[in-house]
Amino acid sequence: MKAKAVKVVVKEIRFGPNTDEHDYNFKLKHAEKFLNEGAKVKAYVFFKGRSILFKDKGEILLLKFAQDLEELGKVEQMPRLEGKRMTMFITPKKK
Repeated sequence: MKAKAVKVVVKEIRFGPNTDEHDYNFKLKHAEKFLNEGAKVKAYVFFKGRSILFKDKGEILLLKFAQDLEELGKVEQMPRLEGKRMTMFITPKKK
């Protein structure tokens, strides 16, 4: 039973609420690679100090991220704020 169990790998990608376009594209390429390898992707926006005021910016960023990865993965959990971080899970689509 244990030998047949599938090990689920979760890779994390961290954003700030004011992540620039180039950094966003760089992290998007990494997420595409992770999904192609069959790993789950946990994308999160970390709010530091007063940046918690930009909750909407963080949610827009994560939803854009999910939309860009639509053909490779499926959103398992929509963006949810937990303390100082807003997290979202994306699972790879079955081939």
